[in-house]
Amino acid sequence: MTVFAHEIRRGRVAFWIWTGVIVFMMVMCMFLYPEMKTQMQSVNDLFAGMGSFTAAFGMDKVSFGEVMGFYAIEGGNMLGIGGGFFAAFLGIGMLAKEEKERTAEFLLSHPVTRTSVVFQKLLAVAVQIIVMNLIVIIGSVVSFKMIKEELPVTEFALLHIAFLVMQLEIACICFAVSAFLRRGSMGIGLGLAAVMYFLNIICNLSDKAEALKYITPFAYAEASDIVADAAIDGTLMGLGIAYGVIGAAVAWWWYRRKDIVA
Repeated sequence: MTVFAHEIRRGRVAFWIWTGVIVFMMVMCMFLYPEMKTQMQSVNDLFAGMGSFTAAFGMDKVSFGEVMGFYAIEGGNMLGIGGGFFAAFLGIGMLAKEEKERTAEFLLSHPVTRTSVVFQKLLAVAVQIIVMNLIVIIGSVVSFKMIKEELPVTEFALLHIAFLVMQLEIACICFAVSAFLRRGSMGIGLGLAAVMYFLNIICNLSDKAEALKYITPFAYAEASDIVADAAIDGTLMGLGIAYGVIGAAVAWWWYRRKDIVA
């Protein structure tokens, strides 16, 4: 597992920066809740009258006056966007950087197969995403305790399960794209994540675009839907898992046969 350990060490600075920023923003949002709680009725009325904007971000399905509704909208956006972009950042450069940084010859000259390289690098991506989510969960639980609000365990757990699967799917898709790149491009990965996010907003705005929810992982990780229904859409999540598995398989298949430039 030398490659795995190397990738964990290699990415530790970026990991702590991304994780620290996401946790900090989510905790700060929760600290604002007690101050805003007394004004929530007027805030709800304001958002209720904003039409398409309200629907785009799911604010018509949950109440800002309830702590889990507030967490779903504010914290959900922080972890959804930040976590999705972090997953894309990890996945898009993991295979391509060996050619970009001219380290492919050194890596592949060691007694390690390309299949092992793909597996260990993908495992490094998954572990970083899982650990980041665990730290976020701990920070969120602590913030609930500090503002003395009861934590709705079921909705909270479902929300974070959906976010974790969503991030892993994005990472695997970007990982597959990375296998086809020779120089790597953070912009491609972040761009893919952004496109998926805006596809979900379009789904929320128009019933005619409902088919897009079968493409974007943000559809089954829609925080307002999960909190309002206390459930995750199993069909959409199943498709997301399938897309992730296909992405990992494509990366393995292409990386084994590609002509790597040292």
